[in-house]
Amino acid sequence: MTRKSRPTSADVARLANVSQSAVSRTFTLGASVAPETKRKVLEAAKSLGYRPNAFARSLITRNSRIIAVVLAYLDNSFYPRVLELLSRGLQRKGYHVMLFLAAPGGADDVLQEILQYQVAGILMASATLSSVLAKECEAAGIPIVLFNRYIPGSPNSSVTSDNYAGGVAVGEFLVAAGHERIAYIAGASDASTNKDRWAGLIKALSEAGRACWGQADGAYSYDRAAQAAREMFSDRAPPDRPDAVFVANDHMALAVMDVLRHELRLKVPEDVSVVGYDDVPQAAWPAYDLTTVEQAVEPMVDAAINILLGQVSNERVQRHNVVIPGDLVLRGSARLPGGLARTMP
Repeated sequence: MTRKSRPTSADVARLANVSQSAVSRTFTLGASVAPETKRKVLEAAKSLGYRPNAFARSLITRNSRIIAVVLAYLDNSFYPRVLELLSRGLQRKGYHVMLFLAAPGGADDVLQEILQYQVAGILMASATLSSVLAKECEAAGIPIVLFNRYIPGSPNSSVTSDNYAGGVAVGEFLVAAGHERIAYIAGASDASTNKDRWAGLIKALSEAGRACWGQADGAYSYDRAAQAAREMFSDRAPPDRPDAVFVANDHMALAVMDVLRHELRLKVPEDVSVVGYDDVPQAAWPAYDLTTVEQAVEPMVDAAINILLGQVSNERVQRHNVVIPGDLVLRGSARLPGGLARTMP
């Protein structure tokens, strides 16, 4: 069948002996249509080889039902899980994901491209944008939800875990376990996640009368975190090296553990305790058994979808920020304070 001879909804309506609006409702997720009418429409559509044109419909409804998802990287397994849950959740509500990858450090360039697709909304994870472009999207009525990030003073909504409380929990845990030299391997210096986790750690150490032994830049990168561990622990005897290290996410924490155990031949947790953040699937693998702070991914994704689609439906951009608590998951990579037990799987 050539492009010019493709059947239309009018052709389906005539063959099924129903109205054209009945055909439209049949192919609209959640629309009300009688079962017998739906059966006749689907049979007619199959007979004719008809498929609805979602882009043409979006010109009429002014809703493309496409949500742009912007990611800076996918090597951290936290984000593929987020992407899967977002895609499934949006599909259940009749929306679909268009994925864009932004350069590390910002998404202004790719956002200009996104705006050409007339997307219904934008969800940004592991990426940030300038306040100028954020206001441009607000003026255009395109809602943006920042996932696992926030920008102070931004008009955009955000969904994050309670990173500050997570940092406090890690600090209190390591102090209670008797650690004297607690270090920190940081994520991206400009990321709100890193800033809040670091601030929480410092708060807990300060209240215990401690200072951080030192910190190094891991930039949320496996390779950078591995190098930070080498610099922090190589050629140092116990009094001059940390006895515990809080790593700003699990992706980096796995790199740190690999270096400590396989290159430097240190024992975890006997020589040094390691704590991460996110609770990615690999954290529970027996090879790592990583103590970490869980990010409640499913509630975070649900909140992001509800905020974004609520703003799409209302055709109004309104700031709404959600902070979801996470739990400290106790496994074998960190020494336990007296009386505590490992978290059961």
